[in-house]
Amino acid sequence: MGKIRHIAYRAEDVEAMARFFEQGLGMSIVQRRGNNAIDLTDGTLNITVLPATLPTSDGRGYHTGIEHIGFTFENEDEAARAIVAAGGTESNAIRMDSAHYEQKFVGPEGIVVDVGHWAGAAPIMDAEPARA
Repeated sequence: MGKIRHIAYRAEDVEAMARFFEQGLGMSIVQRRGNNAIDLTDGTLNITVLPATLPTSDGRGYHTGIEHIGFTFENEDEAARAIVAAGGTESNAIRMDSAHYEQKFVGPEGIVVDVGHWAGAAPIMDAEPARA
């Protein structure tokens, strides 16, 4: 079974949204990316705040709100086969560094689901949450 470890959120004001997650909800900033995205964590889950104007991987263009949801699995190959068998289609893979990797799939009604690992997100096998 996969565990939700990542939510990407597109915002008009990335700094204000990151401040909201940090000050209002107690999350910690893990990194600021060159594309102006900000990664935050609660010790288990990564939330990446993306600029609304950043190009999308699926060509949907400018928008705000939830961009996609990411899951971590013990066996990514099995997860990919299960997603495709359930009607998903593989979209692309992104490897930014050792702390961030994702394989994208598009499911019913266009939902984008990632399989991978994100900065500040706990590995699936950890009993204890990751520390920021």
